[in-house]
Formats: sequence, C-alpha cells, structure tokens
Amino acid sequence: MRIRIAAALLVFALLFALPAGTILWMTSVPGRSHEGPLPPSNQGEKELAARLEAHVRAVASEPHNLKHPEALERSARTIEAALTGAGYRTQSQVFTAGGQQVRNIEVVIEPRRTDAKTLVVGAHYDSWLDAPGANDNGSGTAAAIELARLLADLSGKTQLRIRFVLFVNEEPPFFKTAQMGSLVYAKRLKASGEPVLGMISLETMGFYSDAENSQNYPSPLDMLYPTKGDFVAFVALTSSRSFLRRAVGDFREVAAFPSVGGTAPGFVQGIDWSDHWAFEQMGMPALMITDTAVFRYPHYHSKADTPDKVDYARLARVVSGLERMIRRWAVSEAD
Repeated sequence: MRIRIAAALLVFALLFALPAGTILWMTSVPGRSHEGPLPPSNQGEKELAARLEAHVRAVASEPHNLKHPEALERSARTIEAALTGAGYRTQSQVFTAGGQQVRNIEVVIEPRRTDAKTLVVGAHYDSWLDAPGANDNGSGTAAAIELARLLADLSGKTQLRIRFVLFVNEEPPFFKTAQMGSLVYAKRLKASGEPVLGMISLETMGFYSDAENSQNYPSPLDMLYPTKGDFVAFVALTSSRSFLRRAVGDFREVAAFPSVGGTAPGFVQGIDWSDHWAFEQMGMPALMITDTAVFRYPHYHSKADTPDKVDYARLARVVSGLERMIRRWAVSEAD
C-alpha cells in the first residue's frame, strides 16, 4: 500500500505539481504592478507624448522595408537627423541584404570607465510588407530615439556604456536569418569581446485598451495574466530570467504604470518575436518590452497600422518609466 501511495504521489508530482511549479518559476517577477487610475500626466510627459508622435509620423507613415527601399531610406535618414539633433554622432553598420545595401544606426553614451559593461537598447525601424508600421515598430523606434535624448546627459558619467541601436530587417523575410539587422549587430558585438549586461528590445509598444477581453495570450499564459490590455509587458526567454526580473522590479519601483513580466521557452508563441532573439543567440541576456503586439493590437501587420492608432500619452508614461529605470542602472552598476 505504501508503495502504491508513493507511486501515486510521484505521478501527481510529475503531471501537476512539477509543471505548475515550473510555470510559476518562469512567470514570477518582483514588485507590484500599478493598480487603479493612472495619475495625471505631468508637463514633461505631455511634451514627451508630442515628441513621440512626431517621430512616429515622420518614420512610420508609409511602408518602409526592402520592398519599399526609398521609403526605408527616408526613415533611416529621419532617425539619423533626430539623433543628431539630440547631440549625437550617428554610426552606421552597413551590410548587404536582398541585393541592396542597408544599415543599422547606432549612437553611444560612453561611460566613465572603458571597462564598463554595455547595455544595448534597440528597436527595429523597418515595417512589415505593405504596413506603415506605426505601432510595429514606429512606437519602439520613437521610444529609442527619445530615451537616447533623455539620457544624453549621462555621457562620461555613467557606470554603463549605453548603446542605442535602430535595427533594419527585423521583419520577414529576414527574421531569424543571417541578414536580420540585430543578428548582424549582435555577432559584431560578441566578436568585440565587450562585456554585455544585457539588451532591451523596444517592440510594438503603443496600443492600450481598458476594455475587458481586449488582451489575449498563447496557452498556458492565458491562465496567468490580466484580460485588459492596459499594461506593458516585459518578456524574455528563460535563459534571461534574472535580467528580466531585475528590469521588472526596477520599473515597478519608478513607474506608476501597469506591468507584467515573465519568461518562457522559445516554443511558446511570441516569446522570441523580436530583436532580443538575436542577442540570445549570442549568449547575451535580452528581453522585449511590448504591448504584446498580435495578442492585443487589432491592426498588427496590416495597412491600418497607422500613426493615429498609437496611444502616445500612455507610450510616454512607459518611456518615462524606462528612462528612470535605465538611469538607476547607469549610476549604480558597478559589478
């Protein structure tokens, strides 16, 4: 009888307790998400919202990718002009894809010490086929530009080297290929031997809804997270769990905005659908910050993904929180 009971308990553990414990381990994050009404926007957030909208409209009002190379070039030059206007000197990583020359665009906040670790903050600036790509990924592109502007005062003072990179060729047909811009960049960074704290991918960040059942998830995550699409999500593969937990915990301490976070293996739909995938391939911790894209946004990869669909006021709150989070890391990172 004791053997039968032990066997039954073992079967129960294998079928129920162990999977449940694994899911909880993957999805547990520190801190407490903001609840209730958002505080009124301050003047800085209002101005930031206006700047974000201007960037999205300038970069992502028309399809821009190698199917539309002239528009892709216009977007690249717009990004470079915005970063130059923020006081940076842009650097280009040029490579050939689809028989055409394309480029990643980078600016760097140099640290106090040359041996400092590197934080990469990146977003892809190309759109999918015939979609204007205002939310995917004009919103992430605008966020990267504004974070670079807001953090420019850290030059020569930060404990981290902060690399802001706008990647080309994230969208199909280049996704997860050797011509994906972020993979080209991550390979170069790995080869340099530069120590990397981690990479943050800003991906499809600008759509929010307070309606019930406005949020969906791939199974089994649908059992764990809210049904209203009013939050920003921090997402990573399980190998980047520590990096993700640090980001979520610090964001929640400095930002009055709803947030969720979690990790999962790559076979879970959507977990690695952005540029953080490329850095994971090179063994670097990486995460994605997103509104969850296809699991919330009704205009994902469509011609209706236009600048009027982005909630700039809430996007500004997220960007403002990320600025404070990164600034905290920049002054405290010493190991």
